[in-house]
Amino acid sequence: MPLPTQTDVVVVGAGLAGLAAALRLQRAGLGVEVLESADAPGGRVRTDEVDGTLLDRGFQLLNPAYPEVGRVVDVPALDLQPFGAGVVVAHGEGRFTLGDPRRLPSSLVSDLRAPVGGLATKLRLLRWAAPVGFGPASAVRAGSDRPLMAELRQRGLDGPLTDRVLRPFLAGVLADEDLVTSRRVAEMILRSFVRGTPAVPARGMQALPDQLAAGLVPGTLRCGVRARLATGHRVSTGQGTIGARAVVVAADPVAAADLVALPRPRVRALTTYWFRAAQPPTGSRLLHVDGDRRGPVVNTAVMTNAAASYSRDGALVQATVVGAHPDLGEDVRRHAGRIYAADPRGWELLRTDVITSALPAHAAGVPLQRRVDLGEGLFVAGDHRDTPSIQGALVSGRRAADAVLARLGAAPAA
Repeated sequence: MPLPTQTDVVVVGAGLAGLAAALRLQRAGLGVEVLESADAPGGRVRTDEVDGTLLDRGFQLLNPAYPEVGRVVDVPALDLQPFGAGVVVAHGEGRFTLGDPRRLPSSLVSDLRAPVGGLATKLRLLRWAAPVGFGPASAVRAGSDRPLMAELRQRGLDGPLTDRVLRPFLAGVLADEDLVTSRRVAEMILRSFVRGTPAVPARGMQALPDQLAAGLVPGTLRCGVRARLATGHRVSTGQGTIGARAVVVAADPVAAADLVALPRPRVRALTTYWFRAAQPPTGSRLLHVDGDRRGPVVNTAVMTNAAASYSRDGALVQATVVGAHPDLGEDVRRHAGRIYAADPRGWELLRTDVITSALPAHAAGVPLQRRVDLGEGLFVAGDHRDTPSIQGALVSGRRAADAVLARLGAAPAA
C-alpha cells in the first residue's frame, strides 16, 4: 500500500518503544502510521528460526515483574518459560549456586556455604537487596547517585562477593564490566530480579513485539520503510513524505539521535555465540558465570533447559561476551565448556550475534528519565530516555504518547 500523504502522528521505529507509543495513540482515537526500516517489528528484540532452532538476536530475557509489561502485554499469551531464580558460579575446579531461597529452596545450603565472604557479608547483601526489591521504588530514585561499584564498596559488598558473583552477573545484565552504571539504574533492574523470575516466550523473544504489533490498526505498520528526515510535522522516506501533526522518533539510540539532531548517546555492545550440543552440558535452568574470569564469557545458559521449544535437535547453548567481539568463537567455546566442566569440542557454532547498540550507557548522575518532548511537534522514545531495559523502552513509549496527546489536546484511552 502506498504511504498516505497526511496523518495525525507518524512513529518512526517499531521497536518496543515505538509500538507502545503507537498503540496508546491509536487507542486514543488518533490516526497513526508506524514506519520500520527492517522487515519485521521488534528493533533489538528479534528472533530467527534457523533449521528448526529459535535464535534470539543476542541473549535476552523478559522479566514479568516489570510493571509496564503487566500494563501493556498479555503475559499469559506469551507462554513464558522461566529460568531458575539464581546463578551457578564456576570457581576453581568446583561450582556453587547462589539463589533466592524463596523461589529456589534447594539453594539455601549452597547460599550459606558459598565462598563469597562470611555470614556478615551475606547479611549485608540481604540488607541491600531486600529494601530495593520490596520497598517503594521512590526509595531507589531518592538519595545521591554514584557508580554502582562505589555503591557496592560503600555497602561493604566488594571483595569475593563482587568479584565472583555480582560483577560477572551484572556485567552481562548492564553490558558494563567496570560497574560504572548509575546506582539508581542498577537498583531498579535488581528490583525486578528480586520480584520476578526472568523467562523467554516459548516461541522466542519475537513473540513480544509481534503481540504488540498485532494490536495496531491493520495496515498502519509499514516495514521496509526507512525514514531519511524527521521534523515535527513531516517524515521523508524513500517511498514518499508523510505530513503529520506530531512525529515520534523511536528508532535505535544512534539512528534516533541522528534523525532529531541530538548528541549521539554512548551505547554498550554485547556479543552472543549460539552453539548446538548433542547433549546439554548441564541439566540446570540457571545462568552460569565464571567467578574466576578465566576467559571472555560473561554468562552462559542452556536455553533448551528452560525452553525446550527453542530447539528440536540437541541442546541450544548461549554464551555472551561484553563488547563487539565477532572472532572469539574458539575461545568462547572453550571457556563455556570450562564453566560447565564439559567437553565442548563437539558443539556446533550456529551463529554469532554482535549487538553494537545492546544497551544505552547510563552514567551516575544522569536522570532516570529524560525529556521526550523536543518541541515543535517532535518527540523521541526509547530506553535511552529511561532505564536501559525492556521496562524503560515500554515506559518511554507511554511517556512520548502522553506528551503527544497533551500537545494535540486529546485524552488517553481509559
